[in-house]
Amino acid sequence: MTVETRTSIPVKIHLKTTIDHGEEAETYELTLFGEYYQKEQAAFLKYEELLQEGSIQTVVKVKEQEALILRSGSIKMRLAFDLENEKAGSYEGEYGTLLLTTKTKSLENRKNDSGRLSGKFILKYDLKMQGSIVGTYEMVLEYKEVSE
Repeated sequence: MTVETRTSIPVKIHLKTTIDHGEEAETYELTLFGEYYQKEQAAFLKYEELLQEGSIQTVVKVKEQEALILRSGSIKMRLAFDLENEKAGSYEGEYGTLLLTTKTKSLENRKNDSGRLSGKFILKYDLKMQGSIVGTYEMVLEYKEVSE
């Protein structure tokens, strides 16, 4: 039996989400600290957001053709992404569980080879909630190794 050890690297993360509703677009930006690690063929970013409702732990997993966003804490959410197939997900809030569907338009994992760890995940997708289109989302997660 082998035990896999993962080395996590502290990173500064800049998260920018743009939501296009057709007529108008909204943009949200956050800067936070978290950790980056790799396991098998996947890259992971893990971070915590502090909101009025409480704290939310987020894990973003990115592979070549697919990604997964898991949120837990005051909000529970699972969104899966696949370049070839629509994927089912869920959002659990104070009003119950909502069914979500994602149709991935593009997925990139750009890692810089310039010594210190840095790069970005770029994810663009259409989101449906309970079967109705909510909008087109573009999420850009830039990360950079934090020097101690």
